[in-house]
Amino acid sequence: MSTVTVTAFIEAQDVDVWRLLTDLSARAGWLSAVGAVEVLSTGAFAPGTAWRETRLRPGGDEQSEEFLVVEAVAPHRLVLSSPGAGVDYRITWTLRTVERRRRGCTQVTVEQEAVPTAPYGRVLALILGGLAARAVEGALRRDLADLARAVAPASSAEAA
Repeated sequence: MSTVTVTAFIEAQDVDVWRLLTDLSARAGWLSAVGAVEVLSTGAFAPGTAWRETRLRPGGDEQSEEFLVVEAVAPHRLVLSSPGAGVDYRITWTLRTVERRRRGCTQVTVEQEAVPTAPYGRVLALILGGLAARAVEGALRRDLADLARAVAPASSAEAA
């Protein structure tokens, strides 16, 4: 099993970060690496909600990934699962209100665990583990930066 964890501080309240993070209709608009989002379930965002994202990879290729909400505790914890080829992923978003620079902000931690489900998944993890971890870390950092940019204007407007 491989785990990558990234933390960022976002100058916004946790409820604003949560609202944007869980708004599937807005997702492709604020995530720079996502070209399209297709919602696969009906109803409110909750455990069981599923969607497919088409992500743009470096080099111009596209890759579709499906996500399923396993746990959603607003506005503090979101756990997703995503099946892969020979590997299943579990992505946990943790939002925590903290004081930073004498202002309230949200500490957002994203942890992605990769669990091999087939023998070739274990072999690939051994061979490409470090390279894959660096690629995942870069993608998670970009997603957090996109989230921070997208939520900041909404938080500033509400505060005014």
